[in-house]
Amino acid sequence: MGPVPHVSFLTDYGLADGFVAACHGVLLRRGVSALDITHLIDPGDVRRGAAVLAQTVRYLPVSVHLAVVDPGVGTSRRGVVLVTPGGMLVGPDNGLLTPAAAVLGGVTESVALAARPGVPATFHGRDVFAPAAAELAIGTPPAALGQPVDPAAIVRLPPVLARVSQPEARADRAATELEAEVVLVDRFGNVQLAATGDLLADVGLVPGQRAEVRGVTAREGTPLVLPVGVTFGSVEPGELVLYVDSAGMAAFAVRDGDAASRLGLAPGDVVTLCPRRARPDRAPV
Repeated sequence: MGPVPHVSFLTDYGLADGFVAACHGVLLRRGVSALDITHLIDPGDVRRGAAVLAQTVRYLPVSVHLAVVDPGVGTSRRGVVLVTPGGMLVGPDNGLLTPAAAVLGGVTESVALAARPGVPATFHGRDVFAPAAAELAIGTPPAALGQPVDPAAIVRLPPVLARVSQPEARADRAATELEAEVVLVDRFGNVQLAATGDLLADVGLVPGQRAEVRGVTAREGTPLVLPVGVTFGSVEPGELVLYVDSAGMAAFAVRDGDAASRLGLAPGDVVTLCPRRARPDRAPV
């Protein structure tokens, strides 16, 4: 990959301090600008940072992607450059980069970055990763920045749960169920699951159907039943809907409301979904 005009930039640094500006300054001193993805990842939330990065890079130009969510800064964890067919990634070797690397075609080369003697232990975003990203952006080969690392040795996050099962069938519920972990909750309260839209369709949950959901807050312990729609406007204001979001993943939303608060869900929670069959003596809930 030749020189590029900018790097993309994601961190958990927030906007209240000068951390982001300092990293921008390091890049700009080398004539490289930054395209900010977000700096509002919750502090130390590597899994969320990885998910946001992976769901964004496919829409960006071929580039250098600088990402820093690094609770292990200054410890024995490595800093790395990951080379992929769709661009390069720079950041800590803690699982943050690998989902995005998979989206970009998989790791073909990896290099371990070493902190220079005297570099402070607590700000590798400014002192290690941003300088490396700037070098890559101006065309410096990755191999010139550190020692090669076996791509198989790069840290990967534990997989999230998205599984189709076939428990005992009931008269009012389909025989096939989908278990899925909550991956993200966005600022609107929409709840993204680990299951793709295709998995949702595989168990019969398509627009126009109704889904039974277990593992969420429901009144008096009764199963939650909600419609499967196409978008927020598929339901009336204040109503819940199950839909496929802009990343192609199954998600819950409340039209003009907050589904995460309504359902009591957070990343890491697991829900079970299946089509709801109407019983002849009872109208659908």
